[in-house]
Amino acid sequence: MFRPLPLFIGLRYTRAKRRNHFISFISAISMLGITLGIVALIVVLSVMNGFHTEIRERILSMASHATLSGPDGALADWPELLERVRQHEHVVGAAPFVEIQAMLAHGGNVNGAVLRGIVPNDEDQVADLRRDMIAGSVDDLTDGSFNIILGQELAMVLGVGPGDKVTVVTPQLSASPVGVMPRLKAFTVTGLFSVGMGDFDNGAAFISLEDGAKLLRLGEAVTGIRLKLDDMFRAPELSRQIALDLGGLYRVSDWTQSYRNFFQALHIEKRMMTIILFLIVAVAAFNIVSTLVMVVTDKRADIAVLRTLGASPRRIMAIFMVQGTTIGLVGTLLGAVGGVALALNVEAIVSSIERLFNVHFLDPSIYYISTLPSDPRLADILFICGGAFLMSVLATLYPAWRAARTDPAEALRYE
Repeated sequence: MFRPLPLFIGLRYTRAKRRNHFISFISAISMLGITLGIVALIVVLSVMNGFHTEIRERILSMASHATLSGPDGALADWPELLERVRQHEHVVGAAPFVEIQAMLAHGGNVNGAVLRGIVPNDEDQVADLRRDMIAGSVDDLTDGSFNIILGQELAMVLGVGPGDKVTVVTPQLSASPVGVMPRLKAFTVTGLFSVGMGDFDNGAAFISLEDGAKLLRLGEAVTGIRLKLDDMFRAPELSRQIALDLGGLYRVSDWTQSYRNFFQALHIEKRMMTIILFLIVAVAAFNIVSTLVMVVTDKRADIAVLRTLGASPRRIMAIFMVQGTTIGLVGTLLGAVGGVALALNVEAIVSSIERLFNVHFLDPSIYYISTLPSDPRLADILFICGGAFLMSVLATLYPAWRAARTDPAEALRYE
């Protein structure tokens, strides 16, 4: 005979056509609920992972992994320091920069912006500005040219385009015949960029490093050095280690500090969404309880016969645990396969639905992204499937325990 006995009988009960078709229907619903819950969890978490990755890449196309700056906001010996930083084993790229908080004006239009003075070829090592250009070229930012590259939305607010002049107003004061005035300088717009995030497209502009130093009256100094590391997720640790290895006194910051609140909000959102969607799986898993309770009631005579033939309460309990666990296992496997398949093709499916019904679910003028990027991760899939299967197993305990407590004499009295 097939061994072990509880597995044989449990699987036989699962496959058998029961007299009570309602029990079969409830079992199918439980299995389908687990499957749909797992599919929903895998797809939603994969889309959220893709969304987070897309946002992070867009932020880091402008922001660096880490920055080194002087304690007083300026680095005078930056050329030597730049070469030393580039030789560090964890540094992939480094670039000097000058950062200015300024107001940009054109006609009657005024808007605040962060001006960053850069060296175009060095900036390529730490950012993807060249990739995000939609008009003009980064190479137009030559020293002494007083050219400027604006974010697309910033240019629209100011009402300017390539070839127009904008006035940059900095907080530094200059003496004039009419008194002390803010520093003003006219720049020529030579290019536009679009990252796809309002913080940059509406609040950032680029000029040459030397022009930025002149505006801030830094002389030969710069604000600091931007770093690109070999592992951006270790930026807090590596940036501080680099500063210690260089010696001297430096101010260190990294992208996890600059955007801590934003990424923390995304992390909390993902966690809460996981908990909410797991409730769907929990409801489906605990439907197994009602299914097995009805099965135990339907099989009281069979249980009594098995007990009289010498089956122990533990074996009776194992039979019904096998039956309930089989429902959970099949639902989990179907959900995993369906969820991964849907997650890998969700972008194409959504695009097809948009074309079919002529709708756009993610308006690019409102949302950061206009597509649904998907990034299914093995750790998430294993966590979801493991949690769903565990709940299915736990749901079998009470009905199986009730089956094990069945009194053979009482069950066979009216048979």
